Amino acid sequence: MTINELQDEIIEEFEFLEDWVDRYQLIIDWGKELKKDPLAETDKTPQNVIDGCQSTVWITCVYQDGKIYFKGDSDALLVTGIVALLIHVLTGHTPQEIVDADLYFIDRIGLREHLSPTRNNGILAMLKQMKLYALAYKSM
Repeated sequence: MTINELQDEIIEEFEFLEDWVDRYQLIIDWGKELKKDPLAETDKTPQNVIDGCQSTVWITCVYQDGKIYFKGDSDALLVTGIVALLIHVLTGHTPQEIVDADLYFIDRIGLREHLSPTRNNGILAMLKQMKLYALAYKSM
């Protein structure tokens, strides 16, 4: 699936939930799914921490067969869910696709307006790091 198709799937999943308590729970559920294939403890290093996040967030990536595969985790349930959403949309795509991606789903599901400014800064920091990984692999 393309990045936009994955984003549209997420938007559709959230459209049926009008209450933000339910939306937060869905995000947390995404995080629980992410933890079923956990980030190795050996990857939870200072080099993999995303600066600018209120919570501790780790994101790693592997470049294989021309595509980037992300893994991540956080010490906060809601943030783990946000990491899971970003990974779901971006993992398994080429560096160019990731660099060019317009991640509109964040605004379309109303996430940006329902998070604190520091959490929004964290999302931007995560996206920036993921795109920096893509830029690095794109030049290979």
